[in-house]
Amino acid sequence: CEDKEDGTCRVTYKPTETGTYVINVRYNDQHVPGSPFTVKVLQPTGDLAGPFVEKITRPRHAASATSVGSSCELAIKLADTSPYDLVAHVIGPSGAVRHADIQETDNSRFAVRFVPTEMGVHTVEVKYRGRHVPSSPFQFTVGPIGEGGAGKVTAGGPGLERGEAGRPAEFSIWTREAGAGPLSVAVEGPAKTDIQYEDRRDGSCDVVYVPPVPGEYNISVKFNDQSIPGSPFRVYVAPPRADTFRQEAVSRTSRISSLQSTMRVGQPVSFAVQMSDSGSPDGLRATVVAPSGVEDPAVVSDYDPHTGSVGVRFTPRENGEHLVNVFHHGRPVPASPFRFIVRDVTSHGDDVSAYGDGLISGNTGVPSEFIVNTMNADPGTLAVTIDGPSKVTLDCEEIEEGYKLIYTPMAPGEYTVNVKYAGQNHINGSPFLVYVTGQNLSTRPGVKERGSASVVVETVVKTTTSTNYVSHSAVSRTDASKVVCRGAALRRGIVGKNSFTVNATDAGNAMLLVGVHGPTRPCEEVYWKHTGRNTYSVVYVVHERGEYSMVVKWGDQHVPGSPFHIEVP
Repeated sequence: CEDKEDGTCRVTYKPTETGTYVINVRYNDQHVPGSPFTVKVLQPTGDLAGPFVEKITRPRHAASATSVGSSCELAIKLADTSPYDLVAHVIGPSGAVRHADIQETDNSRFAVRFVPTEMGVHTVEVKYRGRHVPSSPFQFTVGPIGEGGAGKVTAGGPGLERGEAGRPAEFSIWTREAGAGPLSVAVEGPAKTDIQYEDRRDGSCDVVYVPPVPGEYNISVKFNDQSIPGSPFRVYVAPPRADTFRQEAVSRTSRISSLQSTMRVGQPVSFAVQMSDSGSPDGLRATVVAPSGVEDPAVVSDYDPHTGSVGVRFTPRENGEHLVNVFHHGRPVPASPFRFIVRDVTSHGDDVSAYGDGLISGNTGVPSEFIVNTMNADPGTLAVTIDGPSKVTLDCEEIEEGYKLIYTPMAPGEYTVNVKYAGQNHINGSPFLVYVTGQNLSTRPGVKERGSASVVVETVVKTTTSTNYVSHSAVSRTDASKVVCRGAALRRGIVGKNSFTVNATDAGNAMLLVGVHGPTRPCEEVYWKHTGRNTYSVVYVVHERGEYSMVVKWGDQHVPGSPFHIEVP
């Protein structure tokens, strides 16, 4: 930028690759008229003119039909991934949800296996650290495969999202549901690109291409001369760089996970990114995405030659899951994004709990409900937001112990229920993940779109009086079978704080006992709070992933469902 000393300045820049650039010009932190400006950088004309197109065509054969009771397998390829970070579910035609086994079969290859109990189209969801892997959810037909075609072909992988000049870019194509026909892949870019193809002979294939120069590439995938959904895929290939980040940086995730229970609102969070001896810290930047969706820059410290690392720091302003993205010259470093769970022990949300089947699962077209218990909580704003594959109808009713929320999902899939109290404070367990099954009843069943519904309530103080209590002296018998435990944390937990409720109103007078044992040792933190009328809010804190067993007793008797088996992915 050059000041012309006449009230103007000249800005020059040199693009290093083709593509669309966005230029922001601000004065006093405000955009000037016309800003942001869009500039398209093209390939030079003449002998260097492009684009160049390389294309291959391979035959695809119809997949063998499977049957009820047989072993079904879906193959996926995921680089730098541990099977312990993967979770798979299978949703049958009837809407029944079952877990599927995931096994590592080869380097970066995984097999999702399940045994179906019904005929028809199944939906297979595969998630990595709580997020769908590329092309998930998958369709898998048990029995005769119906009408196929290009619309039944899916493709996914890092090679359809980004690339680096001179390095292989990979992606996978699944044609099992499409039937037989020719499959063609074309790569169009500023230079000729070789394409390699490998048939996995299980209804999928792998494609590898090596872009020789940086720039914008278009990847076209066709089946029976028709484009598959999403094709053509636009890929931006970055300039080559040194092997800056050691692969050991992936293990950094476990060290970050061990700190999740200590994250607090308003307290700085920092971690280090390890770099190789030959790597350059230039071009390193980081952003943090808060639970509300707001993305802000994170602070990147100077390179420390003694430790060979660069520090990243941010200060969380709200409770919930934060994702920290770390980029080097526009490309994510290994293990990015890094996941942090932020909790505030002083939050008003700790006095509020939620429970009910509507926080666990549901069916399309059927009202789901859950209760938010605000007993003994100070007055505040209760905000409930539900995001998912369809917009839901959301109603709120005031009841004795708090508020009953009722919603009706219209499309199957995963919904996120956010329950906040007193501002941006998530209550214990929020956000809740709800799996909805059934037929798609939305007004646009053929269109994938997400919807959101919310309700905000100004709460009042709710206290119990003596007439609401059951006299302990008047109860002469204890019946643990009448104890009701509610909450998603009875089946699935997260690294950090988890909560559920125990209602023993009709169970007589006894002592509540709770014990949690993890994969290697007992849970270190388990505590509960009496919220009135023999109801309790129970909290347990875990520090490692794995399978947990939890015992809940009323007196010396197990309550219904105890011992509970909990999965912490």
